[in-house]
Amino acid sequence: MRVLIVEDELYMAEAIRDGLRLEAIAADIAGDGDTALELLSVNAYDIAVLDRDIPGPSGDEVAERIVATGSGMPILMLTAADRLDDKASGFQLGADDYLTKPFELRELILRIRALDRRRAHIRPPVREIAGLRLDPFRREVYRDDRYIALTRKQFAVLEVLVAAEGGVVSAEELLERAWDENADSFTNAVRITVSALRKRLGEPQIIATVPGVGYRIATPTDIRREGDAGA
Repeated sequence: MRVLIVEDELYMAEAIRDGLRLEAIAADIAGDGDTALELLSVNAYDIAVLDRDIPGPSGDEVAERIVATGSGMPILMLTAADRLDDKASGFQLGADDYLTKPFELRELILRIRALDRRRAHIRPPVREIAGLRLDPFRREVYRDDRYIALTRKQFAVLEVLVAAEGGVVSAEELLERAWDENADSFTNAVRITVSALRKRLGEPQIIATVPGVGYRIATPTDIRREGDAGA
């Protein structure tokens, strides 16, 4: 998951970003409306955490622009404006959730997870595919009922692959969804992380490489074919 934090108080924005990273959620920061709109135009975000009172185009204007794109990206307004009328106007602008300051970071994370679950509609909170069981709330992974300890980045990459439900995910998309804007697109970060993830998940290999395209969770047929080839 990748989140855009729109907050002009840098210390708060960084605290939120660091807290999300501990939960294997990539996050970028925009300190004003212009930067927020620029980042939204070039990156694909799953959720926007939006302060209403920011320099440049206001948070309300940013929310309106997000809604106007028709992307369906959830908006969580995080603001000191705590009157009922403020909340009502926020929801009318298109907010999907509204959290007032001061707040507990854990609650914010739970709300972000809930919005992500709601966005996926039919996607269950605990995802299972090809013998893998991934729980995004507990940040736990099991393969054939065996617990597998993963680093935060390995978990983030696996979460994207599992969410694709067997579809191919390019290295570029993994970099965009599991890393933040500071990631260097010319590094081998994705390849190295996938290689380490494969070792953690064990044999038979469950992450298949599609040459020139990307990666996907292997189907049972793929795994059997690999086993037959090695026999």
